[in-house]
Amino acid sequence: MTFAFIRHGQTNWNRDDRLQGSSDIPLNDFGRQQATDAIEVLAGTRWDAIVSSPLSRARETAEIIAAGLGIELGPSYDELIERHYGDGEGATAEIIAERWPDHQYPGLESLDSVIARAKVALDKIASEYGSKNVIIVCHGSLIRYTLASLAGRPFDSIRNGSVATFERVGAEWRVLTVNDEPVEAEAVEYEPAVAEAVEDQSVGHEPVVALENRSA
Repeated sequence: MTFAFIRHGQTNWNRDDRLQGSSDIPLNDFGRQQATDAIEVLAGTRWDAIVSSPLSRARETAEIIAAGLGIELGPSYDELIERHYGDGEGATAEIIAERWPDHQYPGLESLDSVIARAKVALDKIASEYGSKNVIIVCHGSLIRYTLASLAGRPFDSIRNGSVATFERVGAEWRVLTVNDEPVEAEAVEYEPAVAEAVEDQSVGHEPVVALENRSA
């Protein structure tokens, strides 16, 4: 069983560096092209179905890919919705630097919560699809930190339209590629709380809003 995470295509909020999170923002035309471009990356593997987050940017990305590959468009899973950034959603980098320089937005969902529900979704998909190969379209933060938890190592932010593949071997998951590139073995002790602290420190220099926006 092989799965592929794909981050949805670009939205206007991604383009404008607004923190997106669980807000339901649609694809723009460039994002639709990114979804189309992902079809070529996926074409070398036999895929049986594609599922997604219910947010429209993920669902439309899945629809475009399903049509391009000629595969089943499966259901959406609420557990795949992007991390909720609370009052920070919709804010630009400038607003975030002014109001929440520590990036502790009121109502922010913890990384532990994001990873836990993503793993619930993976178990559901594995149960419902058995040995089939399934594409999962969802969101950057969820993909990034779920893969980090599965692999026991950190990963950089996830690009719009990029593919990450992983497989289930017995009860374990093995991450194969991230951002369209092979993953080298590098097992370390991975803790979401430490990852979040590193992310918070990087936001503000160029990074965290940029990172959070690119991963939402």
